[in-house]
Formats: sequence, structure tokens, C-alpha cells
Amino acid sequence: MSSQKKILIITYYWPPAGGPGVQRWLKFAKYLPEFGWKPVIYTPENPSYPLLDESLIKDVPKDIEIVKTKIWEPYQLAEKLNKSNKKFKAGQFDVGKNQSWKSKLSIWVRGNFFIPDARVFWVKPSVKFLENYLKENKIDVVVTSGPPHSLHLIGLNLKKKLPHLKWIADFRDPWTEISYYKHLKLTKNSDKKHRQLESDVFKNADITLATSYTDAENFKKNGANAVCITNGFDESDASKTAKSSDSQTLKQRFILSYIGVLEQLRNPENLWKTLDDLVKTNADFAENFTLKFAGRIDEKILNSIENSALKNHILNLGYLSHDKAIDEMAKSSLLLITNFPNESSKGIIPGKIFEYLATGKQIISFGPNDADVAEILNETKAGKHFSYSDSETIKNFILEKFELWKNGNLLENTQNIQQFSRKNLTEKLVEILD
Repeated sequence: MSSQKKILIITYYWPPAGGPGVQRWLKFAKYLPEFGWKPVIYTPENPSYPLLDESLIKDVPKDIEIVKTKIWEPYQLAEKLNKSNKKFKAGQFDVGKNQSWKSKLSIWVRGNFFIPDARVFWVKPSVKFLENYLKENKIDVVVTSGPPHSLHLIGLNLKKKLPHLKWIADFRDPWTEISYYKHLKLTKNSDKKHRQLESDVFKNADITLATSYTDAENFKKNGANAVCITNGFDESDASKTAKSSDSQTLKQRFILSYIGVLEQLRNPENLWKTLDDLVKTNADFAENFTLKFAGRIDEKILNSIENSALKNHILNLGYLSHDKAIDEMAKSSLLLITNFPNESSKGIIPGKIFEYLATGKQIISFGPNDADVAEILNETKAGKHFSYSDSETIKNFILEKFELWKNGNLLENTQNIQQFSRKNLTEKLVEILD
């Protein structure tokens, strides 16, 4: 296979890292060789991952070249000062009344001292190392995947040193348009620096990849040559789901499941109030309902729910491996997905929606109006999207699904989902690479 072209993927997240951040380029790397491209991975030797998932290691191609160098990042020191700083590694924050003075100080330091983020200390050594690596090894395309967006600065500096380098900047989430950006307590100078660096990346990358339709349009407005390739589902994972579905459990309980990380900025309080009301006023619903969590749920959200009538209806499984999380999706009647409520976040498409789609289950979604998620749900007939101000319509939707479940008619009827398979998305990527 000497005719294969080579793609160098610069990514912070790589197995055994867990969570959605690792899966995009892990899955691309898995399928790229089928289309004539050989992936090479550049990743930290000693990263500080917020989550670990050994089950993802099986998807790493056996003969893949992985290049590693050491990284220094200040998270261990930050966690000693304030335990809640551990959330920062996953882009999470205490907000509003939940913020202590320590949290406020930590957020201010994170936003103003570490620009664009606390992995910025890996940029200079990586540029030095990779400049030599690229001169000694034939690489056709370099990809930087962020967040952390500091990795795009590696690509930016390499592009300046090696102008003929073909560079793709992959934004799994936006930079200054991400919902938590406004919570960083930035000074005017810090905000200006963030925006200038983002603009430099957009203008110098040959192609900027976005994971949503809206993000791609926004990036174009800011000077990027942007293309959308969404996240997706892996058919080899999805095929397991069909076998693992526990039909007996589903007959016995009407299970609404949230799978993944849930933080305060994406907390659907109106849903909890609706469910609380249904449990109190509808004996039939109360007798059959379970609210299941599989993942890392913010303790303040969990405490709030446990202080309501929902307390005896909660099944909290904690963080699970990717394989087990997919099993729990299959063992659900209805699947919950949430997004940030503000208008600027309507382009965010949480990666797990595609794995939800692969199960064929109906989805209840929360986020801003006219969100890209709503477009996907409408196209696939896979569920309904609500704003954070909806209430009565949520209640009607849940009761409608509950009645269908009770009568054995809550059927799996999604359509047009094949476009979101990881293999088809890799083929789309290869068209861009070629």
C-alpha cells in the first residue's frame, strides 16, 4: 500500500480517553485506509483526560503509527486549589448561584491566563517537533482537531513555517461562539486575543471543518473556507445495539434515558418540572416510569432532581464505557438530548444524537429554536425538539409516547439515517482530502 496518501491527525483526545471528543477522529482513522489514506496520530504522551474508556481501544487500527510527546498542563495544580476545577477539563462550569468565590477566581484565571486554553503549553514544543517530523516524513495533509483550540495554533504555526503544507482545522465545537465563552470573565484584551487567534486560524487553514450546518455558515462569515461534516454512528457499534436490547425490561418500564455528560449550562429544568408534575398527578405514569442516567451528571442537577417527587424513579448508573452506554440506549423507551439554550448554540449537534438515531428510539431534545438538531429530527422522523421555555407541549409529547408504549405501539421508525454512518462520513472527508 505504498501508494497510500498520509494524513497526520493532531488530536489531544485519543484512547483510552473517553467521551465524545475522542470518537470523531478515532472513527475517521478506522475507515480512512479503506479509501486510500493512511492516518498517523500525534497526541500527548501524558494527557490529563476528564474521562477514560478502555473499550474504545479496540477501534484503534492495529498497524497505526502513533507519535507522542510530553505535555505540561496546569490542571493538577488547579484541582488541588479547588476540586470543582476538574470540570474545566471537559469545558464545564458552575454557574449562577452555584458559583463560589473559588470557582469565580478559577474561571477568571482560566479565561485570561490560558489563551485559548490550558493546553497552550503544548503548542511551542509540538511545533518544533512536528516541523522536523514533516521535513523527514511525507505527509499529504495535516489535521488539527479542537477543542482544545490550542491545537489549531500548532497548525497555524506550522503553516507559517511550511507555507505549502495542506492544513485542515477541524472544529468539533466553536471557539468564541461556544456557549460557555461568555462565562469566562474575559478582559477586553483577552477577548480580543481569543478572537484574533480564531480569525488567524480561519484565514490560514486551507479548509475549516464544522460539525454542524450553522457552524459552517458562521465560520464562512468569519473568513473560513468551511465545510460541514457532522459526527455520526458506527454501524459496527449499532449492530450490537439491536442484539443487546432487553425487550422484557422495556415491556415492564417506560424508561426515559439521558446518556452522557450533563452540565449546568444544559440543564432542562422545565423537563424535570414536567416529569415531577406527571408523577404527582398521573398514577398510571408514576407506576411505570423510570428516569435513567448513564454518564457523568452534575451533582447539583442530581441533587435538585432527588429533592423532588422524581426521587424514587431515578436509576443512576454512573459513567459507563462506550459499549455499555450504547447498550443502555437500546434499553430505553425514549432518549433525552440537551443543548445550550442560547441562540448562538443552535448550530451545536451533540455527537450522541447519531448513536441515538442508530437505535431507532424516539428522541426528546432541548435547545434553542431553529436548531440544527431540530432539522435532523424532522428529516429522520426521530422525535421532537423543544425550547427551554416549553412546558405543556413537553407534557403532551411524553404522554403521547407513554400511551404508545403502554399499548405496545412505540415503534422504531427512523429514516434517512444512513448518511450519518461513520463510513459514509469518512468517504465525504476523503472527497475533500483528494
